[in-house]
Amino acid sequence: MPIRTGKGMKPMTSRFHIKKDGVKPAVSSPRDWYRLDLSAIVYPTLQRRDFSSVYRLSVLLKEDIRPEVLQQAVDIALKRFPTYKVCIHKGLFWRYLEPNNRPGPFVRPDIHNPCMPMHFKSGGRYLLRVYYYGKRISLECHHCLGDGTGGMCVLQTITAVYLRLLGAEISNGYFVLNVNEAPDPEELEDAYMRYANALYCPPRPAEKTYRVRGTKEPFHTFNIIDGIMSVKEVAAVAARYNATITEYLNSVLLYALLNKQNMDFHLKLYPVRIAMPVNLRRFFPSKTLRNFITMVYPSIDPRLGNYTFEEIVAQVHNYMRYYINEKFLRGDITTNAATTRNPFIRVVPLFLKDIVVRTFYRKVQDKNSSAGLTNMGAMKVPEDMKPYIDRFDIYMGQPFSSRTNCAIISFDDTLTINFASCIMEADVERHFFRKLVEDGIHVKIESNRTFDDE
Repeated sequence: MPIRTGKGMKPMTSRFHIKKDGVKPAVSSPRDWYRLDLSAIVYPTLQRRDFSSVYRLSVLLKEDIRPEVLQQAVDIALKRFPTYKVCIHKGLFWRYLEPNNRPGPFVRPDIHNPCMPMHFKSGGRYLLRVYYYGKRISLECHHCLGDGTGGMCVLQTITAVYLRLLGAEISNGYFVLNVNEAPDPEELEDAYMRYANALYCPPRPAEKTYRVRGTKEPFHTFNIIDGIMSVKEVAAVAARYNATITEYLNSVLLYALLNKQNMDFHLKLYPVRIAMPVNLRRFFPSKTLRNFITMVYPSIDPRLGNYTFEEIVAQVHNYMRYYINEKFLRGDITTNAATTRNPFIRVVPLFLKDIVVRTFYRKVQDKNSSAGLTNMGAMKVPEDMKPYIDRFDIYMGQPFSSRTNCAIISFDDTLTINFASCIMEADVERHFFRKLVEDGIHVKIESNRTFDDE
């Protein structure tokens, strides 16, 4: 993805040489197939020409990428992740993942519009892609393989192997897994089913929310706007509001969406709600590299009156404290699992399940939120890997409907906020970053698009 970056660095070849012996790949016991996890069941169903549940993770190194070495690293590292080296198949009642031993995936130069739809029978039938551009390595994954935590393990392990092939001494730890070890069986599990044991299934929010209206871009145009800032500055501002960074940035996005709704022509106001994934590994012990997230929905209802920004922060703060805990999250997991456990639904043919899920998502689920926001938090890497890394990026991918999605990630003192949308207007992003600047945060903007009006 060609974007403007800072000053160049010395080429990596001036410091390292490629090891001839490489790295010994992991050996794991083969399996015939893998069930899709509880979240993954939905994503292939929603696949269509202009939408694919693909997300992107990127790492920006300090020296230019050598593609031939990167390809070696991908070939070595991916053998450590059997649930990512797969292809997807249709059964009579469910889809499933099958080990993929075809050549690939092959590293490619980056493209202007990332997160393109991923066709299940092309590209060697792999459900991931690896790109390079300048100093950047990017991994794109279909969400049926896993969430951002699993994808980050794949990306960081590939990056560590790449640096080792160039002569660096990189330890294992955090998201860097040992490629010489067989996977822990817990890494392959559907962790949802282990914890879906509450005695009650809480209902879900079903009220229609404010939807961002914009001019849809031609297929497949993917507009990206990155805001780069200091973690210390953002943390200091959040502390002034007695909030965490996540609570503060959720509040800023709600504030931006409220401003956008007030700008639009409307006959009546609607609640503004954000769909925010929560990493369940924080509350339920699991090593799974597959999906293990659930959604919470912080919201503001302007029909109750005008909100100051301080009131928005207070409401988000209290919402997070009330809902993001082990008890509520366990209930949410149980609600999600109830459908797949129903013996009558289990025997319904797949094509009928697809029709019902698509209709429900389009008519109900997609209308439950005004935007998406995910925060992967502070990335940790082994200490001996830090000197080679500048920053990380994360993109949620093409939204299902005409709106914007926001993703947040930090490394050391660099916090990156990545907006991605498929509409021409950038009003929400403009309101968002203006509020940060008003609060005294210095923001550097990068984008793959131009703005003629500014």
